[in-house]
Amino acid sequence: MKKILASAIAILCAHAIYAQSLGTGELSEIKESFKNTSHDRAMQNVLSGNTGIAKLSKNRQLEGKLDHYFKYRVDVSGITDQKASGRCWMFTSMNVLRPSVMEKFNVAEFDFSHNYNYFWDIFEKSNLFLENAIRTADRDIFMDRDVAFYFQNPVNDGGVWNMFLNIAGKYGVVPASVMPETAHSDNTAYLISIVNKRLRKGGYDLREMLNSGASLEDAENAKLEILKDVYRVLALCLGEPPAAFSWRYEDRDGNICCVETTPLDFYHSIIPDDYDENSYIMIMNDPTREYYKLYEISNYRNTVEGVNWVYLNLPVEDIKKAALASIKNGDAMYASCDMPQFDAASGIASTGLHDYESLFGIDLDMDKKARILTRDSGSAHAMALVAVDTDMNDVPVKWQFENSWGANSCHDGYITFTDDWFDEYVFRIVINKKYLDRKALSSLKGEPEKLPAWDYMF
Repeated sequence: MKKILASAIAILCAHAIYAQSLGTGELSEIKESFKNTSHDRAMQNVLSGNTGIAKLSKNRQLEGKLDHYFKYRVDVSGITDQKASGRCWMFTSMNVLRPSVMEKFNVAEFDFSHNYNYFWDIFEKSNLFLENAIRTADRDIFMDRDVAFYFQNPVNDGGVWNMFLNIAGKYGVVPASVMPETAHSDNTAYLISIVNKRLRKGGYDLREMLNSGASLEDAENAKLEILKDVYRVLALCLGEPPAAFSWRYEDRDGNICCVETTPLDFYHSIIPDDYDENSYIMIMNDPTREYYKLYEISNYRNTVEGVNWVYLNLPVEDIKKAALASIKNGDAMYASCDMPQFDAASGIASTGLHDYESLFGIDLDMDKKARILTRDSGSAHAMALVAVDTDMNDVPVKWQFENSWGANSCHDGYITFTDDWFDEYVFRIVINKKYLDRKALSSLKGEPEKLPAWDYMF
């Protein structure tokens, strides 16, 4: 025991010495490592005079090596534009449904009102935050990690597929013309900042009430008053959502048609019969955790009564097999990914597209697991996965996303990416369970392992 203790003390002492500030000797060695050769001076002239590091690092040897033609492609039509908002998850969830809506109503184009669902998403997230403030009122506001996480960012634009399922299942959906976008749904930063100020004040006041002896009933009544303010801010900036609507449209045959219904009835009329959490599952590639296992992110939802984010962790090869089967059958998928090694001008994503190592003469290589654990990589953007190209053995060589940045972005609104880019930067896909193999399906049994909402992956 004494030997173990002595060894531990020695390690701590070594770390204490190592943690001291840099001395003149170390600084001299570091400075001398920069040789300032003619090549270094040339690179310094180039880099110090240009801000476009991504452009300077682009690997020109890859140009012309990737086209935008695909053997298998889902029948999609029309590119949407989320503008300056973080609603990619909502746009993607709706984009996957649009082709079937266009077929149902025999129209050449169709889009949902993202503004309508955005209103209810932020409103319900506000209620969830206030309920969390009430539930954790007895915890330390500074030291408790959950409480700090709630107050750091009470509501935001972000989300995943289960949030669309929650909000559409409760409030329905409407066509774009029924509740058009506004300046604040297109550019959400100021609206969110005002809502969050009101929520932080409200959440703090609720904690003070409860810790001063107020009853839970008093807190719930006070919460209702806060939500009235939130509703007012949203209604003034986004407009008030309709309880019922009349939608007139012209079909492909030139007929003028009219639908009179409610948002919830409209939603149920346009979704597939099995469109729910029982038939669809998020499959995810997270190499930091055990594969063939279910996980649930605690409190990662937008309605109090809604479903949390649940996913099945699978090797990337299993995910690609399922995605290939889905596209072959004409079913687009909600997908999300990181966005490095991507050229927006051409709509191309490929590993090695930007060679920062050669540009700076440094080593930046990390595998997917290391990038996740060090927070260097994580899912940042949701898009619809709509196409795959395969070789003569039907093995995928490249894939395509339908993006939501407008038709003038990327390659007419689409992003083509290589199969190895899929391995490194695609994280999750929402897919019908019928496309999973037996091993994956058997992994869906049992209760998922709970992970905190502030986990490094989310």
